[in-house]
Formats: sequence, structure tokens, C-alpha cells
Amino acid sequence: MTSVQQSPRNVSRGRRRERVNTNQRRCDRSSDSQLQIFKTTDMEDEKYEPHPLIHGCDDSWTWNRREKSREVTLYGNSFNIAHFHPNWSSGTAGVKGTRVLNNGKYFWELHLSQRIFGTSMMFGIATKDARLHADSFTNLLGEDYNGWGLSHKGLLWHGGTWYHYTRPFRENEATVIGILFDGVDGTLTYYKDGKCLGIAFRGLHEIKKSLYPMVCSTAAKTEMMLSGMKRDFVNLQDRCRAIILKCVIDKVSIDELMIPPRIKNYLKEGINEIRMQPFQPISENEYLLAT
Repeated sequence: MTSVQQSPRNVSRGRRRERVNTNQRRCDRSSDSQLQIFKTTDMEDEKYEPHPLIHGCDDSWTWNRREKSREVTLYGNSFNIAHFHPNWSSGTAGVKGTRVLNNGKYFWELHLSQRIFGTSMMFGIATKDARLHADSFTNLLGEDYNGWGLSHKGLLWHGGTWYHYTRPFRENEATVIGILFDGVDGTLTYYKDGKCLGIAFRGLHEIKKSLYPMVCSTAAKTEMMLSGMKRDFVNLQDRCRAIILKCVIDKVSIDELMIPPRIKNYLKEGINEIRMQPFQPISENEYLLAT
């Protein structure tokens, strides 16, 4: 492990210099014994399917209104768009997804707006204990052992250490980030504009805490739109249920089917999983408790 170094600064065009948290370290490529999760895969050594989980089924989850920074506004279809720092930025804001990832295989995409700049825009996964807000410009996702993230500067973060992974993103140029979580193999893989960047993290199947998707940003008026969610089938029964649920509207339609009650209940459980409840405005007291 190398000595403590200051995380790279960034000065946005026409914007004031941001102060960066320096209590974060670079991860040395040679320290293999300490890189149980920071193993990457050379793209020339492995073949990746161009569209992950193409044979999986559509998944349905969104950003969690009760697991977000006060500097994140959610809107759009089922609140799938996260808008960071609506006025100006004086810190780092994050939001988690409603999907629990452990033991499954999931893929989702993040459409980043053209406003890509600042100290850190990050995408990855986190536990329930990961912070959602900081009053400083920092790499929030991966600042400790509760998060695993990729920043727009091409760096992987975990445990307060960073590791070179890919080229920095072009500033002020819209892009799409795909994330593939494999809870069986314990890996996290990133895609950028449809191109696989290789395995970023390993050993995630050993994490006992619940894992959730998470994004964060230090830059004002930036947006990330969630889309393209897919999940792998658990078994043949799960696959059959997914096909049937494409043909029914609600639980009443299931009750009209001439099938055993036990199968009806199994189908209804699937509806509960994929049909989101209508979002109701949360009260001020609920919001204060959530933040």
C-alpha cells in the first residue's frame, strides 16, 4: 500500500474550485493480498455478452425516497430520475435503490445527463449503513467498507482507497452506464455506452449485509435516470411465472384462471414484486425521519 495521497482535484469550467476530502487513499496494484475485491479482468482475456441478462425478465424497482440526501430530488416515471443539488452544491448527495441485490443476478442502466463534471459522480452498490450525504466534496460511494463505486474519473472506490479502472468520462457529454451485479459469483461489472469495462469488484457474495444500488454526485444540477432493469430467473418455475404475468392485468385476472389456489397465490406474489404501489407524497415528519 502506498503512502496517503490526495485525491485528484477537479476545477469545472467557470465554476469555483471544489475542496476534496484528502482522507482517502490510492490502492497499489501490487498489493494483491489486500485486493480481494479490487481484482479487474482484462477485456482481451474474457468474452462478454453485449447485452447482459438478455434472456432474463424485466425487473421493477426505483430510487428510494426514504434513502436519499436532502439534496436529491426524485421525479419522472415512478421517480426513476435523480436530480442532484437543484440550486447549488456545497457537498455530496446520494440516493439508494429499493432493490435488494444479494444472491441474485441483476442489471440496470443509468443515463447520465450532459452535465458531467465536478469532484465525483459515482455509480455502484452500498449497504444500508452507507452515508447518503456529506457536507464536503468527496467520493462518497466507497469512502468506507459500506460501498463499492465507480467515479466519472474512471476510478474504483472501496474502503477509502481508489484504483484505476477505465478512462475518465468526457465532461459535458451524455453517457449510459450499465451495471451487472452477480450475487452468485460475487462480482460487479460496469458497462459504458454498451461496452463492457470488465469485472470491477469480486468477493461480494461474502457480504452479509443487504446490498442496494446507489448513486451520488457532487455536481450541481446533474441527473441520473434509471432504466433497463433486468434480473435473472431463479428457476424454471420463476421463468414460467414471468411469462404468465405478462398476460394478466391484476390479481382479479388471476382469480379467474382455472388453476389450483396454490399456483394462484404464487402468481399473486409475483404481482406484488413487479407492480409498484402508487407513490403518495410523504409528509414532512416522514421526510425528517428518513433523512
